[in-house]
Amino acid sequence: MFFKRLREDIAFAKENDPAARSKFEIFLTYSGVHALSWHRAASFFQRIGLKLIARMLSQAAKFFTGIEIHPAARIASGVFIDHGEGVVIGETAVVEKHVVIYQGVTLGGTGKDKGKKRHPTVKEGCIVSAGAMVLGDITVGEFSKIGAGSVVLKNIPPHATVVGVPGRVVRVNGEKIPDLSPCKSDPVLEELCSLRARVDELERSLREVLAGAAEKEKE
Repeated sequence: MFFKRLREDIAFAKENDPAARSKFEIFLTYSGVHALSWHRAASFFQRIGLKLIARMLSQAAKFFTGIEIHPAARIASGVFIDHGEGVVIGETAVVEKHVVIYQGVTLGGTGKDKGKKRHPTVKEGCIVSAGAMVLGDITVGEFSKIGAGSVVLKNIPPHATVVGVPGRVVRVNGEKIPDLSPCKSDPVLEELCSLRARVDELERSLREVLAGAAEKEKE
């Protein structure tokens, strides 16, 4: 099973990296493939209850590859971590097959989630671009694309493209989604409006006082 998964990882890496010249080169030099192999070994010890050994293996993998994957994370075969430096995958994260993850990606928690599931689920065929952060117990739908540097905090539908901080869906099935979010507020304009409303209120009060004084003079 271990070697079958390794072959699937290497084949998927060859399919998605135009710079790869051979599967043997990938096996020898690709840190993402090495990290996944270390993870599968650590995951085995995690499942049989030897959690200390599992953590030691995961930390050794982090030292040699720059990629940190918790031993309890569930990662399918046929996943490609491209370059991979700085990738962090949390304890309850789930990554399905044919997912591409670039350097600097975090599949982590928000720090506020409680319960057994605190990290995201990334469905089949997704691409998570460099520096993106997918946080919390959320689901990224099948064949979605997360733009570089995006921060995703909500569920993403299948076949969507997400960009920005916080991440927002800009395309679904290739169709552009209009931006219906309200314009960012202008604090200076808001303060001017508040002052104008206050001046209007004071002028109204002054007119009432002057009108009352005039009535008394007539009497």
